[in-house]
Amino acid sequence: MHPAIALVGEQPGEQEDLAGHPFVGPAGQLLDRALAEAGIDRSKVYVTNAVKHFKFEQRGKRRLHARPNTGEVKHYRWWLEKELDLVKPRLVVALGAMAVLALAGKSLPVLKNRGPHELDGRAGFITVHPSSLLRAPDDEPRREGFDDFVADLKAAKKLAVAA
Repeated sequence: MHPAIALVGEQPGEQEDLAGHPFVGPAGQLLDRALAEAGIDRSKVYVTNAVKHFKFEQRGKRRLHARPNTGEVKHYRWWLEKELDLVKPRLVVALGAMAVLALAGKSLPVLKNRGPHELDGRAGFITVHPSSLLRAPDDEPRREGFDDFVADLKAAKKLAVAA
């Protein structure tokens, strides 16, 4: 059985690198909460990342996340395409700009293109990455951003069911 939805993030973070699974750190916990509020069972969606390695800067004993560059995203694009060919989701949800670049093959501003969008021949949906919500300056924008994210996931679920 193929999942209706595939969620594509940017790259593993430190927690994901250590665990060997995507979205298990703070952004993953937020994603889990949003999926639950949207009525989506995480165990029934495919979750992956556009870039397959944890890029970081060493600061003492800490490994701090470093954003992948366009070359790194393009380097792994073939891998992501093969993954999606095997998984065959009805809808691919791009979580953030790096996922959009990997799926569309070009940069598209997330907020201007938020919502349903064809992603290089695949039925897709563009939304924010949950880590962006964690970086909101205070509670009000964080809550509003979370509510918008949940609304996006609900809309993606409807599209996937209809596909």
